[in-house]
Amino acid sequence: MLILCIESSCDETAAAVVRDGREMLSNVVASQVDVHARYGGVVPELASRKHVEAISVVIKAALEEADVALEQIEGIGVTRGPGLVGALLVGLSTAKAMAWGLEVPLVGVHHIEGHILAPFLERAPAFPFLALAVSGGHSHLYRVDGIGQYRTLGRTLDDAAGEAYDKVAKLLGLGYPGGALIDRLAGQGDPKAINFPRPMLHRPDFDFSFSGIKTAVMQYVHKSSRPIDETHIADISASFQASMVEVLTTKALRAAAAEGLERIVVAGGVACNSGLRRQFSQLAAKHGLEVFFPSPALCGDNAAMLGVPADYYLQKGLHADGKMNAVSSWPLDTVTV
Repeated sequence: MLILCIESSCDETAAAVVRDGREMLSNVVASQVDVHARYGGVVPELASRKHVEAISVVIKAALEEADVALEQIEGIGVTRGPGLVGALLVGLSTAKAMAWGLEVPLVGVHHIEGHILAPFLERAPAFPFLALAVSGGHSHLYRVDGIGQYRTLGRTLDDAAGEAYDKVAKLLGLGYPGGALIDRLAGQGDPKAINFPRPMLHRPDFDFSFSGIKTAVMQYVHKSSRPIDETHIADISASFQASMVEVLTTKALRAAAAEGLERIVVAGGVACNSGLRRQFSQLAAKHGLEVFFPSPALCGDNAAMLGVPADYYLQKGLHADGKMNAVSSWPLDTVTV
């Protein structure tokens, strides 16, 4: 089955063509980073307008890159939620119209489901596995027993990991988005220079809390007698990242051990972080676990990742009707087959 996938949950307009839920024929993303950078974060109304401008362009580009005619498309998968409702509606309305015009089935996909299944487009892990979904809006741990079979083990109680990265970067005057900038600077600094807290690491559950780390960095910067120069910012970045990585990896490994799981999928925008990848790879080897990271192009918001669950649901005849609407909040463990 050739599926056209459309993603517009936040500030990336994306389209892709995927064959049989495993072969990525194209994956086109139009970024809005330059638009939102001047505001230090995503402005929902601007995001919606930019999606309207870009949606037809990225769909055309995805079809051309895949060398597939529109008439060859056999199904459409689109992000239904969670996300910014105005942004979601642009992709959803386009997908509905195209499905109706082409007379092909349509399915709405959970954004995080796409992220944690993205590795199936490259090196598919066997079920069951532990999934750490870590991005600007999510920091969740799931037990995954199959497509449509998810159980939440832990979640952030406040800021998501990516959100904490962006807020610390803004505090340090690095710009937006901040995750990649802090990751780069962390490689130039001393991770032991400042002992930032590891929130909730002592607790036996698998929930996260990252607002405390952000606050600790803010207090340190305001009280430090040391000049906040390039070297100091690199040390702050390295120390902050060391704290974040320790919390994420430790909680994930504890959850995997508690569930008796031997495989871990790390997905979402923060999965691009080099420190996180390095630490997970080292710990996985030490504990005899397999760890799966999507390639960087499949970590950020993209449409190809939707092709894995979309193909599965369409093959099972689980189609959406014209009444399907966007949802801003949608727990993944309510998605069932």
